[in-house]
Amino acid sequence: MVFRSTRTLNFKVSLFFVAVFAGLIVVLTTITLFAFRQFSINTATEHLRTATEITRVHLTESMMNGVIDNRQTFLLRLAGIQNLKSARVVRSPILEEQFGKNHKGEHFPDEIEKEVIKTGKSLFKIIESNGEAIFRGTVPYVANSDGNPNCMQCHNAKPGDVLGTVTMTMSIAGLRRDSIATVAGISGVVLIASVVLFILLTYLLKPISNTANDIERAVQDAIDGNFRKEIKKQTNDEIGKIANDMNRLLKFLCNGLDKINNYISQLVDNQQSKHENQLLATIEMVKNMTEISKYKTAIEEDDTKEDIYHRLIETLNAKFFRGQGEFSVYEVSSNSNELHPVPFREDIDEPCCWCHQKILSNPNNCRVFHTAHMVNGLIQPDICFGFKQNADMVDLHDDGNTELMDTQRRYPLCFPILKSGMVGSIVQMVVKKADREHILAVLPYIKVYMADTAPVLEVRRLMETLRESSLRDAMTGLNNRRFLEEYIETLTACARRKQTHIAILMLDLDHFKMINDTYGHDAGDAVLKALAEVIKTTVRASDIVIRYGGEEFMVVLQDTSSAYALNVAEKIRASVESMKISHRGITLHRTVSIGVADFPGDSHTFWQAVKFADVALYHAKEAGRNCITHFTREMWQDNQRY
Repeated sequence: MVFRSTRTLNFKVSLFFVAVFAGLIVVLTTITLFAFRQFSINTATEHLRTATEITRVHLTESMMNGVIDNRQTFLLRLAGIQNLKSARVVRSPILEEQFGKNHKGEHFPDEIEKEVIKTGKSLFKIIESNGEAIFRGTVPYVANSDGNPNCMQCHNAKPGDVLGTVTMTMSIAGLRRDSIATVAGISGVVLIASVVLFILLTYLLKPISNTANDIERAVQDAIDGNFRKEIKKQTNDEIGKIANDMNRLLKFLCNGLDKINNYISQLVDNQQSKHENQLLATIEMVKNMTEISKYKTAIEEDDTKEDIYHRLIETLNAKFFRGQGEFSVYEVSSNSNELHPVPFREDIDEPCCWCHQKILSNPNNCRVFHTAHMVNGLIQPDICFGFKQNADMVDLHDDGNTELMDTQRRYPLCFPILKSGMVGSIVQMVVKKADREHILAVLPYIKVYMADTAPVLEVRRLMETLRESSLRDAMTGLNNRRFLEEYIETLTACARRKQTHIAILMLDLDHFKMINDTYGHDAGDAVLKALAEVIKTTVRASDIVIRYGGEEFMVVLQDTSSAYALNVAEKIRASVESMKISHRGITLHRTVSIGVADFPGDSHTFWQAVKFADVALYHAKEAGRNCITHFTREMWQDNQRY
């Protein structure tokens, strides 16, 4: 394409100058031919005018001398002059009437002579005769009375009458040959001059054409991503300056793109191939880094870890897996003893479907966990023994269809996300064989997504840890009152939706102040911890145990009835009564008083039900402690001070 366009440029320039020179030659030849033709006609006309005037004078003298009958001899001798072909005289009707017809040597007038006799005007004309150019001139003899001799003396005519004509012909072939030779010479000189001028202009325009050719090729290479094309400097004038400036521009662009590629390659750990389009590759890299930056900004604004996992998977799936990717996410428990599949989407039924279940109970069976390095099954398909193919693969293998099985094969790509230097979670991507080469090509960008996600997840984990610590009692490990305040709306909304009841148990250690006063606060703390353990072991995992304040505890029993709540309260009371606490060589015994209220049975507002449970607790203490009291309306009326 480049070569063809260059030939077109040279062809246009050459064609332009050839057309100019050809037009110049044609114009000059035409003008010269026309000029020589007019010159030849004018010369022949003057020649014939002179000859006819001589003939007229001679005939007049012959008439005066009475030898007019010898005019034919004169005409023959006149015709013998070089280039003259013939000469003849024709009388007009006026003379024929005066002198009669059929004189010796007399000719009959032709059409041209008749026209001249009629109009009295000379006629000159070029005619072709036997391939020869003949110039003919017919001149009239006009009667006049002013000359000498006076025509009226011999002729019965009036002034202005045509007495006859003299017709002469002469060959102009010689003039034509001379004209053609002259025109040919002039055209030859012009042609030679044109050729010399064309060669000179071509020599002068060659640097422009070559520079344009180099620039076109350089631009085409730049479009293809190659900015290393150098334009040869042809001259030291403006064309040379254009070549230098173009080289500087290409070098500037090349160096700039190289720097951008190097910087981005350091970020994505990906070196550009020499066969890639440098410009398109740079645009793609910048585009990906821009999208990664937007992604990082988005996950920094997500509320929970689950939101971050969801955004990460959705982004990777849409961008690199054409929306058909298969992912799993695992989180390591706080004691690093278990892996828990993370349901990052509500529609995921089996978050663990590509790894053996043994990794859940023992994370050390997971290669990513115990190495803290990425597992790349795209390069080493059998590197991970914990990865399993799906059931379809097994069926295909049993059927012996190995070709289809190989087509359906999956490869694991697992990334560790560190937490305080340890593996905190694992993101697994399962790659189909058809997508293997594509994922290998974009793997550097996937690594950047994972690297940018890790610190944000770490921050979310720290925030959740801080939040959890602010919602827990440091000594007993139970939830505190602040936790209840944040969770209560969710708790009550769930109860209303399910139309179930919540039982509220308020517990208070009997005579707890005496323990602190007698044995010290260490003993009191030991009693509180023991009570917390008793309560936790007595209630269900779905129930909530809260250290409400000091020696006062609250138990929230979900989806339960008052009878079940009283039964649980009795178990707690009995367990505390039989509880023996050893502290510094002494054994401590303590009892507990419990007040019970029901939501929404006793009150349509949760906090009012809590108040009612506290009133019931007061009545339990008034009743002698170490007992359980269920709230009744009469208690509220008797205890308005609460």
